[in-house]
Amino acid sequence: MLLIRGQHNLRETHRGCVATIGNFDGVHLGHQAVFEALKRRADEYGLPSLVITFEPQPLEYFRPLEAPPRLMRVREKLEFIERAGIDRVLLLRFDQDLALMPAEDFIREYLVEALGVRHLYVGDDFRFGYQRRGDFQLLCSLGGQWSFEVESLQTVSDDCGRISSTRIREALAVGDLATARCCLGRDFSISGRVSHGHKRGRTIGFPTMNVGLARRRSPIRGVYAVEVDGLGELPYPGVANVGNRPTLEGDDRYLLEVHLFDFDREVYGEQVRVRFIEHIREEKKFESFDALRTQILRDAEQARAALARGASQCITHQATS
Repeated sequence: MLLIRGQHNLRETHRGCVATIGNFDGVHLGHQAVFEALKRRADEYGLPSLVITFEPQPLEYFRPLEAPPRLMRVREKLEFIERAGIDRVLLLRFDQDLALMPAEDFIREYLVEALGVRHLYVGDDFRFGYQRRGDFQLLCSLGGQWSFEVESLQTVSDDCGRISSTRIREALAVGDLATARCCLGRDFSISGRVSHGHKRGRTIGFPTMNVGLARRRSPIRGVYAVEVDGLGELPYPGVANVGNRPTLEGDDRYLLEVHLFDFDREVYGEQVRVRFIEHIREEKKFESFDALRTQILRDAEQARAALARGASQCITHQATS
């Protein structure tokens, strides 16, 4: 997949494509349906498929303190877009210039002059441009003038409603991993590099990997049974805490800490993916390290049992399918 970082890196060779525009946070099943339609149309026209997305996301620029927590950081998003088989991504920096650009200018400057878009897919509620004045009707009107087609894709739904990044965040906020999994088509996960921590877990017999969240806020909090990819051919089981460690006074940073079962290896600097399998409990403050250690023992037992149930269900499904 070709990644084009910013308008200044666009070249004449990038003209001619079938495109879509959006944040695509989470790359959930709804986004994946858009990508499939995009690829089919691109194949029909013999043109590359292109995804246009933004960094930071527009709401993070306009209202950073109110912006919802990201489901994935930009590196993860690009990885999953590539997995979906998209040919190119144009990653635009969302700054003052872009925020103040009228919708008509965005269409002319980016879609027509820079990219030569032949066919454009947008969501049914897509808005863009200064004061969000651009919409599907404007795209259709100017598309006819500048010879590109516009198609609005209906949202993907399941029995419980519309699949969206908002619904996934709401599910994660209450520990509902099953709903998040149904919307994503996979386990919710966080990727990052293993970094050095305070190593206090070692003092109570539970060494942990610290995985950088690389985001202002986390969409998920509490204690979970997890599986970790990236440290070998098979995933490693463990228990993880996402939060600000309330038992440790003065430490208000949000961290992802993972204790792997039956694992004794230095992995600092490794890139890993932590997949969240089952919610165990909310984060809480303990009166002492001894009380914390006792609870972690219980958490580890519950996590092992949860992962064993999952493995058993998987084996049963394979045997009957």
